[in-house]
This record gives sequence, C-alpha cells and structure tokens, in this order.
Amino acid sequence: MKPGIHPAYGPVVFRDRAANYAFLTRSTMTSEKTIEWEDGNTYPVVDVEVSHVSHPFYTGTARVLDTAGRVERFERRYGRRGAN
Repeated sequence: MKPGIHPAYGPVVFRDRAANYAFLTRSTMTSEKTIEWEDGNTYPVVDVEVSHVSHPFYTGTARVLDTAGRVERFERRYGRRGAN
C-alpha cells in the first residue's frame, strides 16, 4: 500500500441508540466522542440509527409488500404494456 494516502484504520465502537446496543469493531470512521469499553480502554464512538439488533429484516418484524397487487392495480389503471 502507498504510504500517506489511506485513512487510519482502528478500533471504533458503534452504538445503536434505538436498541441500546453497542459493539466494538475496526473501521476508518472517527468521532470526537469517546466511550470507555468493557475492557477498560477508551475508544471513539459512532452513533448509528439502525444496526442488526434493531433492523426489521434481522429482527423478524419485516413486512412483506403486496407487489403482485401493486402490479395488477397499475395494469388496471394504465393498461398492459404493448396492448395498444
């Protein structure tokens, strides 16, 4: 790798405020805010709105959209393609 062109890569805590969950990983993201982690060290903390703990897909609360009904409704309103 070329020196001096890559961002610093180090430990960062990502905190999901909605689910009150945090995890330590490595990233190039930085933050002015810090948090003392379970191991006693202080790391920069990045607040996120959604993580795997609060996202509907991972929690099993995702809604299935009625795409077939949407297509049929569109065809009723505007006609089928090529039906001229």
